[in-house]
Amino acid sequence: MTTQQTVQTTQTQRTTPAASFSSLALTQVLPFLPLAQGDIDYQVSRRGEEWLIDATLAEPSTRVMFVDAGRLAVPRGESMKVNQSAARMRLATVPGAYVAADLAAHPGAFAVFLGAYGSGERLEHIVAVDVTRASRPVRADDATAIPHAANVGADDAFDADADRPGASDSGRSPSIIEQAHDRFDWVDLRGFAPHASAREAGLATSAASISMWHRGQRHCPCCGAPVAPALGGWAQRCTNADDGERILFPRIEPAVITAVVDAQDRLMLQHNAAWHGNLYSVSAGFVEAGENLEHAARREAKEETGVSVGELRYLGSQPWPFPASLMMAFKGRALDADIHVDGKETTDAVWMTRDEYTQAVIAGRMDPPGKATIARYMIEEWLGREL
Repeated sequence: MTTQQTVQTTQTQRTTPAASFSSLALTQVLPFLPLAQGDIDYQVSRRGEEWLIDATLAEPSTRVMFVDAGRLAVPRGESMKVNQSAARMRLATVPGAYVAADLAAHPGAFAVFLGAYGSGERLEHIVAVDVTRASRPVRADDATAIPHAANVGADDAFDADADRPGASDSGRSPSIIEQAHDRFDWVDLRGFAPHASAREAGLATSAASISMWHRGQRHCPCCGAPVAPALGGWAQRCTNADDGERILFPRIEPAVITAVVDAQDRLMLQHNAAWHGNLYSVSAGFVEAGENLEHAARREAKEETGVSVGELRYLGSQPWPFPASLMMAFKGRALDADIHVDGKETTDAVWMTRDEYTQAVIAGRMDPPGKATIARYMIEEWLGREL
């Protein structure tokens, strides 16, 4: 190479830095994910204690939350806050003593020992009670019907020193488990988590995950016998003594989700056939048996859009209990920009600059993923601001 050629090459390198700049160079792990929060001590070593639930509910500092088929109980009136962007929500909780006696009378309900916060005198245990298959509340015209409580928060109604509500002339009080479906509002985890504190979002995610697993698996997958909650609610025990009464644990389904960018740092956004409206998001799919995460991320993008992905950067992970996924996020760089959607699972895919995407969202041509999804935070990481 001559001296003149060397000078020209150096000048070219200085004037076109983008040619060697990777669109993944500044990628960092996502700092916040709504379903990956919480600081509770699970106290896993205690789950095998024979009387764990009874002993925990008897402690004055124990608080009980309620879950129904994955939905969370919140104080009456709080469900209206789901669509209010700046509103804060909280779980409805009651003292453990209000539930202790009721569990035995309602075999359809069961408790999950979530763990504890604090230490010493400030130690507070949290138990989730699943009322999915518990008795439904009494009729409104029944003598034992609970009073209307539209303006009463759950915590106000069940203070430790408050009288038990709903007593009938016969002296019978409907149990808190019987009242739960009408006493509280019920919200989906996807609606609750974006409005909750980190601590309660973590509690809600754990409780919803366990609830949906118990709801979906009622029989042993090996012998077909009925199952019963075990290990503080975190497992199930097969009731078939002839089959060893095996312990069953929740099944977690790993899934990958990938934000694919090209050499111009455009993001590929796609619309899947199963999605309603104008929802556009990033590539995602389940990991196959025997497959690693990186291969799954590249395979899904190729299958759905025809785009080959090279370099990958890990962004983070969060549970997605709908019903049992663990989403692991990546950002990947496309090796080509030629899109060919499969037409079955994915019906459309486009490359978007930041300005183009912003205009599309404002105009309503594209709807972003929900606030609880990891996809939304992946798009915001690329966009450089909140949606």
